[in-house]
Order: sequence, then C-alpha cells, then structure tokens
Amino acid sequence: MMDDGVKHALAICLAPQNSRTSVGLYRSALTAAQELSFTVDFVEAWHDHPSLVQAFAEKLREGWKRACREAGEKVPIIFTAHSVPQKTIEDGDPYEAQAKETAALVARAVALNSDDWTFAFQSQGMSGGAWIGPTVEETIVALKNKGQHGLFIQPVGFLCDHVEILYDIDIGFKEFVEKEGMRLWRAESLNESPLLSKALAEIVRARL
Repeated sequence: MMDDGVKHALAICLAPQNSRTSVGLYRSALTAAQELSFTVDFVEAWHDHPSLVQAFAEKLREGWKRACREAGEKVPIIFTAHSVPQKTIEDGDPYEAQAKETAALVARAVALNSDDWTFAFQSQGMSGGAWIGPTVEETIVALKNKGQHGLFIQPVGFLCDHVEILYDIDIGFKEFVEKEGMRLWRAESLNESPLLSKALAEIVRARL
C-alpha cells in the first residue's frame, strides 16, 4: 500500500466487539510493523450496527423457527461469543458488555421474551487464570435441570464458519448435548449474508 502511494486507509476488523485480545492486537500489529506513510482510520467496534443486528436476527428467525417445529416445542436460545481472560475485563476491556449488548439487540429485533434466551461464553482458552463465563456447557446443564429437552445456539461474536463454529459447536457442543439426552440446533453463520455486506458498506460510507 505504501509502494502504491496510498495516503489514507480505513481498517475494519471482522470481529464486531472490541477487545484488546483481538481487535487491539490487530491494531498494535498494524502500527508496530513499521512506520506507515499513510494515515489509518481504525474502526474500534461495530457490535451495535443496525444492519449487523438485522443480519443476525434474520438467521435467528429462520433457524429457531425450524428448531421449534422439529422439537415440537419452544426451545431456549443461547447467544454465544468467544470468551476472554477475566483479567482482561477487570482491566476495563469493553468486550463482555459489547457482546451482551449485541445479543440483547438481536433478541429485541426478533421480539424474544426475556425467558426465551440466555448468554454464555464459549471456547475458553488454556492460558493461566480464569476466563469469563458462564460456559456453554454450564448453561446447557442448567437448561436441562429446568426440564428443557433441546436448545438453539446463536453465535453473535463470529461472522463466518471457522473452528469455533464448525468444531466447538457442531462437534463439541453437539456431543455434549447428546450425552445430556438433549438436542442442539444453531443459527447459520452470516458468511455471505447481504445484510452483513450492507453493514460493512455503511460503515465505510459513514467514515469516508
């Protein structure tokens, strides 16, 4: 980009919620690599963008309706996002609050009742110290103890299919749920969602 004579760039991380463990690391890598000859407008977070919320809501409506029909009853929803170390949040990181805000906005867009959904953090790491929860596994057991026979997972911290979706949910959580004698469904990832593309385009237009 410097060789091409770029004077200004807009950077959008495809992680809507801001944490120093993700977005912060990307920004640090960008600025620390070398002295840039152009300025950068770095989007810190876009977790509450209306088109992003609508994109998640669209997938939730489609998947949850199908799950309830197959289950023959209303199944509870677990909104999820990747966990981060507890110390990160204690140091003032906005990630936990932003992830829960995204979930609440999507729930409102789908007109969910407060007892229709809950929130859990997934994919806790193995580094030293505690990671924020509750975990998805803990939440699954709690729902089972309330007499639930199935559950629906709606990730709001991830935009596309990758290991935290295709393995952690589709394999890991599915096996865990089946051992508990329950069934699991999840929302499709946004992937090539036109509403996701719209959100990104609107962010760019607003910053240029």
